[in-house]
Amino acid sequence: MPDPQACLQVEVVYALAGSAHIISLQVAPGATIREVIEQSGMLQRCAEIDLKKNRVGIYSRLRQLDDSVIDGDRIEIYRPLRLDPKEARRRRARKQQALSH
Repeated sequence: MPDPQACLQVEVVYALAGSAHIISLQVAPGATIREVIEQSGMLQRCAEIDLKKNRVGIYSRLRQLDDSVIDGDRIEIYRPLRLDPKEARRRRARKQQALSH
């Protein structure tokens, strides 16, 4: 591990419906999002995460796995959508129409 004074402090977060896994760690400057996720142990803790399918971001902004992190970043691993947002809106609209008749 490099000099602790030169390390970046970051967090990796994976949220589930009723809980969240949050891991804080120190990484070397120049580390990528992929490297940080791998170093965090999150992939072992949450076996359902597949970095080929799950999108990632920093503070709710989508990012690429090869993007570098900076001190204080909160790396978020997003769950895949269970329902297309357009379909969800259609279902809500149909439900509202049925209730109003």
